[in-house]
Amino acid sequence: MTATLASPPAPKPAQAKANPYPWYSPRFWHGMRPAAWWALLWRHRFRIHPLRWPMAFLISVINPINTMAGAAQRARFGRLIDQTRIDQPPVFIIGHWRSGTTYLHELMHLDARFVSPTTYQCFAPHHFLLTEWLMVSLGRWLLPKQRPMDNMAAGWDRPQEDEFALLTLGAPTPYLRMAFPNDPPPYSEFLDMQGCSAGDLARFERALVDFVKLLTFASPGKRLLLKSPPHTGRIEILTRLFPGARFIHITRSPYSLFPSTTRLWHSIDEVQGLQFPKDVGLEEYVFDCLNRMYRGFEDQRQRLDPAAVYDVRYEDLVADPVGEIGQIYESLGLGDYSAARNAIAVAAGQQKDYKTNKHELDESLKARIRERWSGYFERYGYE
Repeated sequence: MTATLASPPAPKPAQAKANPYPWYSPRFWHGMRPAAWWALLWRHRFRIHPLRWPMAFLISVINPINTMAGAAQRARFGRLIDQTRIDQPPVFIIGHWRSGTTYLHELMHLDARFVSPTTYQCFAPHHFLLTEWLMVSLGRWLLPKQRPMDNMAAGWDRPQEDEFALLTLGAPTPYLRMAFPNDPPPYSEFLDMQGCSAGDLARFERALVDFVKLLTFASPGKRLLLKSPPHTGRIEILTRLFPGARFIHITRSPYSLFPSTTRLWHSIDEVQGLQFPKDVGLEEYVFDCLNRMYRGFEDQRQRLDPAAVYDVRYEDLVADPVGEIGQIYESLGLGDYSAARNAIAVAAGQQKDYKTNKHELDESLKARIRERWSGYFERYGYE
């Protein structure tokens, strides 16, 4: 996010001239339709920082274009999209933020049999079938070449989290907190799917199914590879919506997860927010999100076919990415690994010298992390 969530290691991108108009940089709110955008502002009583008023004004001007372009896409492709069948159930990469989901996503994305949504497709799901070629070719300067939280490569054509498409489609998602980071976080119930209202759940499911059908229509014959940390606590619903879905669950040391996730949210809130983040309650939010997410995951996992979920540790993945991904393919029945093995090996070799961010934790904070996330420590072997 300029809007991506990720985990190292990753290739070092080439240096590029920064966007000379940072206030004009696209935010995911630009991709909303007016009804969703104004509902978001109304829900937060228009508590926009004065220095963010130009951004809010520009978003308000651009949003109607999404409606018009969306109507054109619907008129051109709507019937065909509705008739699209999801014959190959998606593969979902899940796990807490900063656990390595993006690293794994970008490596597996090299398998030509998979397709993942791009940043632009998540930014403009209403009309990307008509407009993606133009933005990817002419609008590259609008995005930074590196992401603010970890210097990983960014761009319109990079694999992206489908959660952002849910946001721009107007579905209830915890990511809406980025707009008003100083307000109480909304839709935390969608981290474990406990207490969701019937109406919100219906909107969420409709948006996700519509987006998956749209991606399937755009890339016929390919299997979707989706990555979104909030999906960790949704596996039962995802299995109901997409029978036969497979899940790759990645874990990482909590002593790395906590400081890295805290930094992540601060960086994203600065870029995406309509307020300047004060970080009040941020640490508590990070603690609560993991607990909610894994409460849902562990409960729902008991009712799924054990063969549908494969666990991998970030530490093992980084040590032997080619071998660990081979185990994923074999365990989940993802097909012939040899077709992708060489490309993954080359990419992993290019990334081996990437240096992750270093975090110094005082003993008091380490003790709090150990106490608040004790279940995660014990279940996944991080004692």
